[in-house]
Amino acid sequence: ALKAILEGHRVMPMDQAARLGDVFITATGMKDVLVGRHFDVMKDGAVICNTGHYDCEINIKDLEARARGRRTVRPNCEEFTLKDGRRIYLLAQGRLVNLAAAEGHPSEVMDMSFANQYLALCKLARDGKTLDKKVYELPPELDQEIAGLKLETMGISIDKLSAEQVAYASDYSAGT
Repeated sequence: ALKAILEGHRVMPMDQAARLGDVFITATGMKDVLVGRHFDVMKDGAVICNTGHYDCEINIKDLEARARGRRTVRPNCEEFTLKDGRRIYLLAQGRLVNLAAAEGHPSEVMDMSFANQYLALCKLARDGKTLDKKVYELPPELDQEIAGLKLETMGISIDKLSAEQVAYASDYSAGT
């Protein structure tokens, strides 16, 4: 909560937030984050989904108990019509929405992922015989190289660090 406040977000108890929000994304790793009393006060058209834990963060039985109807609006989106006529939309049946309802990653993300994998394979082909059998993190320089190439393909140019700036970035003797 403190991190969210420091990043400029409003923080409040769920009982209060349930009355105000339009979209609710649980990401806590805890069961019963959204329960019946929250559904009772949510706005018509509220969207609820989970990306934090199993399908127990949203108490779907509580939602079903308050519904007079339920229909699939589109794959991975169910509309629950509550007894008072308000509608709540549940994504991915309360499962991890980023996995259960994903329709694929944008090509802009995938090309960078594939570039990372390619450069990792190049390093493995080049240095593999000298490496210990363990998990390695790719060096940040590879990410920077990929980011630079991506910017270039987008027609975006940025400043490059001078040799003096590169040296300064790795030497902390200067400063306050």
